[in-house]
Amino acid sequence: MAVAAEPRRRRRKTIAEDGPDPVDVYVGQRLRQRRTLLGMSQEKLAQTFGVSFQQVQKYERGANRISASRLHLLTQILDVPVTYFFDGLPSSADEVPFSSLPPSPEMPDTDRVASRETLELVRAYYRIPSQSVRKRLVDLARALGRDEDGDGDIVEH
Repeated sequence: MAVAAEPRRRRRKTIAEDGPDPVDVYVGQRLRQRRTLLGMSQEKLAQTFGVSFQQVQKYERGANRISASRLHLLTQILDVPVTYFFDGLPSSADEVPFSSLPPSPEMPDTDRVASRETLELVRAYYRIPSQSVRKRLVDLARALGRDEDGDGDIVEH
């Protein structure tokens, strides 16, 4: 009598062995970026969200996944659509770690965009009540970003 072969079981991925899922890391980065842009501390978000600030840290690192219902609540707290958390997500995110993805021309380098300095600049920009002053500030930033020979290329630092 032939013995039926048992179906092969796939090993369950774990954060401890495999690291966080790249999509969870990306969503966490977007969470941190929006929270920082709003000038909200992890403690304040945690209190409003009903979790500990350590849990917020885990969400932002991608160490813990954010469930659909919790993500929906975050959209209300942070005043963004659900799509905000996935905008710019590479289609091959499950195959390629984000750290090895080159920045695309239409999506700025996430590290530079999410830096505290950049987010503070954006917050300050939106506090300027005059649209004409904001436009002049953008013009100034563009002028400062041009290289010395004036050909309009942005200088990389």
